[in-house]
Amino acid sequence: MVEIKTDASLEAMRAAGRVVARTLATVREEAAAGVSLRSLDETARSVLREAGAGSPFLGYHPSWAPTPYPAVICASVNDVIVHGVPGPYRLHDGDLVSIDCGAVLGGWVGDSAISFTVGRARPDDLRLIDTADRALAAGIAAAVVGNRVGDIAHAVGRVCRAAGYGIPHGFGGHGVGRRMHEDPGVPNEGRAGRGVLLRHGMVLAIEPMLTGSGTDRHFTARDGWTVHTLDASRAAHAEHTVAITDGGPRVLTAL
Repeated sequence: MVEIKTDASLEAMRAAGRVVARTLATVREEAAAGVSLRSLDETARSVLREAGAGSPFLGYHPSWAPTPYPAVICASVNDVIVHGVPGPYRLHDGDLVSIDCGAVLGGWVGDSAISFTVGRARPDDLRLIDTADRALAAGIAAAVVGNRVGDIAHAVGRVCRAAGYGIPHGFGGHGVGRRMHEDPGVPNEGRAGRGVLLRHGMVLAIEPMLTGSGTDRHFTARDGWTVHTLDASRAAHAEHTVAITDGGPRVLTAL
């Protein structure tokens, strides 16, 4: 069932979204060659703690996962698409990094992700990241009252496919509210005019995920969480929590 939020609830979700935005900005500033992914997770924990916020990631245990998630961020490097578990790996010059982060504040959730490069960037990586950001922007632009979820999916997928990139099957966005994952699902590819009707007060996480080689195939590592591209090509991920309002889409996780 799709939950419709009140305007007061949207304001509360905006507060959670600001915490997510600050956390991502702080982690990005910290990310440099030689810094471990575990250290980035510790930085994120500090920002959340100082804001009085919790994490919807830490301890999250969906039915398909063998263990609860052990961190407050997902740190996905190079060929990792999503759900990279922060560990001892130390960043190298030229790495492509995606950080996904959530916050719970006052009982409401914010969820967002960014991709960036460490040090000297490969031109192909910059193009991949730019396309993820453009796909996200296109999805947000389609998130208007009277449209349908399929319009968002179509807008995202059109940008990704036009650039020649793959879209990992089975992954996409979702509703957000009191829980991190709510109805409806928001695919990264689909037919316009299909799916749930968008109404004022709906809140969605829109999150394009792209693979650089154009293949949609992927596999999950032995940890049960980390999702890799099948051919070791690089991947990028971008995400915002977006409120559907009569005044247009409102990005709740913007800085």
